[in-house]
Amino acid sequence: MSRSDRSTRAMHQALPPALREAVDDFAEHLSRVRNRSTHTVRAYVTDLVSLFDHAVRMGCVDLAELDLSVLRSWLARLRTTGAARTSLARRAASARAFCAWAHRAGLLSADVGAALASPRAHRELPSVLRADQAAALVDGPTRRVTPTDNPPAADLPNTHGAPTNPARTGRAAGATSGEAAVPLRDRVLLELLYATGVRVSEACGLDVGDVDHGRRVIRVLGKGGRERSVPYGVPAQRALDDWLHRGRPAMVGTHSGDALLLGARGGRLNPTTARQIVGAYAEAAGLPRTSPHGLRHSAATHLLEGGADLRAVQELLGHSSLASTQIYTHVSVERLRAAYRQAHPRA
Repeated sequence: MSRSDRSTRAMHQALPPALREAVDDFAEHLSRVRNRSTHTVRAYVTDLVSLFDHAVRMGCVDLAELDLSVLRSWLARLRTTGAARTSLARRAASARAFCAWAHRAGLLSADVGAALASPRAHRELPSVLRADQAAALVDGPTRRVTPTDNPPAADLPNTHGAPTNPARTGRAAGATSGEAAVPLRDRVLLELLYATGVRVSEACGLDVGDVDHGRRVIRVLGKGGRERSVPYGVPAQRALDDWLHRGRPAMVGTHSGDALLLGARGGRLNPTTARQIVGAYAEAAGLPRTSPHGLRHSAATHLLEGGADLRAVQELLGHSSLASTQIYTHVSVERLRAAYRQAHPRA
């Protein structure tokens, strides 16, 4: 448990029983009814505990005493302690969501958070790779797939390549070795992230049965439990075929289950490890620091630059709001401006 988590827990336990119960009930509502992730629920709880800790300091010991002045005072205190605009915007959103729920549940006589304004978060344009850079990244593992290449070890990224012992998995003699299976796993991970633009958690959550080879689509379970189908191309299909026929059987273990992507010990690939894999191959290719989310940004930008419809990209990425997708149009415009400034004689 991190220091911030311990601090939040201590403040939670110090709250008056009524406020502590309200936090717990809202967390259960988010988890069971809204189907929010554990990470999202934890973020909401952290914000609410901070709010109620401030409210208690102002003399508000009962939920019915919570009003707009308390909410505004809380945000003002956060601002004076150096909280970023994005943090203030998120915490204000947490307060509004809680107050709306508490009003519907009859815990508040009015939705006091509805009038709470918050600083508009400055939204930076996501950094994206050029198409040739993305191709260089995705093709990185092919340097490790062919044993005859034998590149120097220093040239290869360390992507947790010690998989399950073949003797434990019952792998047949002559099959792909565990060491050779790692680049096949890395290759299919990179291909899927760039070809589909899925989130790293979505990629790691894929099961073998989620791949429709005939239609070349994967079934993805996104945020809020929303399911969508995302297409992928021929290169990703080839990577999937190699992985499923030669790679996965060499890494599969007793804890593999139906997981499509496997880690070193044969269990489902962890998103943290997937991030390390992407970063290692980007560094080995001499590319800017890149994450799975950077590949997602790149995929969306390249789709729009290639003429894809904004609504289609929204569906592919699993955005609930078109506003989340529209940021990629700004990326394309910025690239156009840069090209204009560089090429036009009167720019």
